[in-house]
Amino acid sequence: MEQYAIKGGNPLVGEVEIGGAKNAALGILAASIMTDEMVLIENLPDVRDTNVLIQAIQSIGGIVEKTDRHTAKISGAAIRNLTIEDDYIKKIRASYYLLGALLGKYKKAAVALPGGCNIGSRPIDQHIKGFEALGAEVKIAHGLILAQADRLQGSHIYLDVVSVGATINIMLAASMAEGKTIIENAAKEPHVVDIANFLNSMGANIKGAGTDVIRIKGVEKLHKTEYSVIPDQIEAGTFMFAAAATKGDVTIKNVIPKHLESISAKLMELGCEVEESDDAVRVVSSKPLRHTHVKTLPYPGFPTDMQPQIAVTLGLSAGTSIVTESIFENRFKYVDELTRMGASIKVEGNTAIIDGVSGYTGAHVSAPDLRAGAALVIAGLAAEGYTVIDDIVFIQRGYEDFEIKLQNLGAQIEKVTSDKEVQKFKLKVG
Repeated sequence: MEQYAIKGGNPLVGEVEIGGAKNAALGILAASIMTDEMVLIENLPDVRDTNVLIQAIQSIGGIVEKTDRHTAKISGAAIRNLTIEDDYIKKIRASYYLLGALLGKYKKAAVALPGGCNIGSRPIDQHIKGFEALGAEVKIAHGLILAQADRLQGSHIYLDVVSVGATINIMLAASMAEGKTIIENAAKEPHVVDIANFLNSMGANIKGAGTDVIRIKGVEKLHKTEYSVIPDQIEAGTFMFAAAATKGDVTIKNVIPKHLESISAKLMELGCEVEESDDAVRVVSSKPLRHTHVKTLPYPGFPTDMQPQIAVTLGLSAGTSIVTESIFENRFKYVDELTRMGASIKVEGNTAIIDGVSGYTGAHVSAPDLRAGAALVIAGLAAEGYTVIDDIVFIQRGYEDFEIKLQNLGAQIEKVTSDKEVQKFKLKVG
């Protein structure tokens, strides 16, 4: 089993290049099979989630040719099988995007119920409501979501809650439905916009992505395109907080600063300097960190995917901070692990009350999910002594070459597979 071994105490200094956005790439990969022509996608992150989705596309007859690590050519022309139930697909949440894509193109699909990180209830009722509004019959049987329609007809859909997944899934199906679809209370996240832009580059007619009302005119067919995935705001934000927590000075390159505004604002409240340029942000943490309060909200609010990373940083800030999680109810599972490292955090319902401590100490901890795992790496980098993190398979779901990028910033971190290798690491770094 792979683990991270970390010796903390080094400030992160230097430059880091951010990869393509995992959450955008997953929707774009699913959408790419909606044409029979060859689609070229660039800036694909080479992470476990995208690789699993590529396997799923291949399992139903889609042709995927990786021309290099971050570029793929995809054709949906040979797809004959509309049922995706392989075990590996259950491990990722975004498997359900194949439902919207296949339903849009073939008017029929069956996909295994999704998995992903256990960070709380993520019902798919809004997806089903959307598909039914477009005229599909949807049922759940034998662990599969089955959707089919004689024809898809545009509709007016109001989402009861802001759901990124449902917004994207309905957008996929509606782009090939007859007539007009309006999605109200739509999610506004950057990756929703990126997937809409990708579909439009294939000939779809989608307007309003990035606002809470998306208007779609269905088209009969989609065509080939070449497209580059946007940079990953969550990977960027993770490095921004790693710089803050380790008292570092890091320039994060290949980003869209506008997507990072809520993160930059909080870092400035904490006492960090944040400098923006066209496609980079620099975070300098030279002063003692101050406490602040944060509440996770749909975009453009503070992202739920950044909540564990800010909590780790607030744990090292003077005074008492309050973190309110308004999106997922199980997002505080890392608190027990962080407490082993000396953090002082009390969780009451969806709120964490954090009393800042002067420092963390290394410990043996376990990553409970993707973003919490990344946050524990930040804690290990800031801590005194050695930290070993188990279950890093979660972290690899969403971060490409995480330990290599950190090493390039001066972090003492290595991927290890045994106690013997941990000992070797300790001897090496001293």
